[in-house]
Amino acid sequence: MNKFCLTVACESARGIVAAISGFLASHGCNITASSQYDDPQTGKFFMRISFASEQGKTLAALREAFPETASTLSMTYQFHDEGQKMKVVIMVSRFGHCLNDLLYRWRIGALPIDIVAVISNHMEYQKVVVNHDIPFHCISVRKDNKPDAEAQQLRIVEESGAELVILARYMQVLSDRMCQAMSGRIINIHHSFLPSFKGANPYKQAYERGVKLIGATSHYVTSDLDEGPIIEQDTIRVTHAQSPEDYVSLGRDVESQVLARAIHAHANHRVFINGNKTVVFPASPGSYSSERMG
Repeated sequence: MNKFCLTVACESARGIVAAISGFLASHGCNITASSQYDDPQTGKFFMRISFASEQGKTLAALREAFPETASTLSMTYQFHDEGQKMKVVIMVSRFGHCLNDLLYRWRIGALPIDIVAVISNHMEYQKVVVNHDIPFHCISVRKDNKPDAEAQQLRIVEESGAELVILARYMQVLSDRMCQAMSGRIINIHHSFLPSFKGANPYKQAYERGVKLIGATSHYVTSDLDEGPIIEQDTIRVTHAQSPEDYVSLGRDVESQVLARAIHAHANHRVFINGNKTVVFPASPGSYSSERMG
């Protein structure tokens, strides 16, 4: 039995759910899970439906038949095979905690992704990546070669068939051109619950200000540095008795978990960009539990 999902975004209107469920029923499909949100502020409607094709309908056949239904309500939509892993490229610099965490989760099957390449502007993690039988590409990025370096990076993404780029503490600012070329398909982890402490050493700044909560934010990348639509956030409590080194250690754990949860949501097609925000639906039955992701 084929298991698929359908994601839909459109202007809010009566009859959307009825039209979609009627289409699926008429094509021999049984809905197994459904999430929807009608945003009263933007007038936008979002929906994600998991369903089983009980009469052998293929994804291609459903895609061919759905436009007639979609056009009546001007839907933007996509069909997905829930058994197909999303191809991703990871980009990293010299902080390897998020990379190592993702490699481990990928290896044990805790993320529905297929890592097709790792790109870095340094050589530190070549061995660990190659030992996982994943292609490693070292591309140095300088002011004088940035356009060429990004062209190489985009070529790797395109040739590998990657659908998502993950910035696992990649410490280079992407150009507007690259952000636009991969709009909605680059996820970053920001080492702060909110971008209050910017710069090279945010945990030291947090320590000096005596903060009581530290955390991390995972978001889509836009041309506005660290200001893209937020997918996932989390915090951890700290006290006056802890050192800057403790802040760094705790912060790395939170960053790794937040990034993994954001990737899990995106790869399962549970995230919708809604202006400057996102709509993130909960994991459907059969997806990996939040306990396993944590």
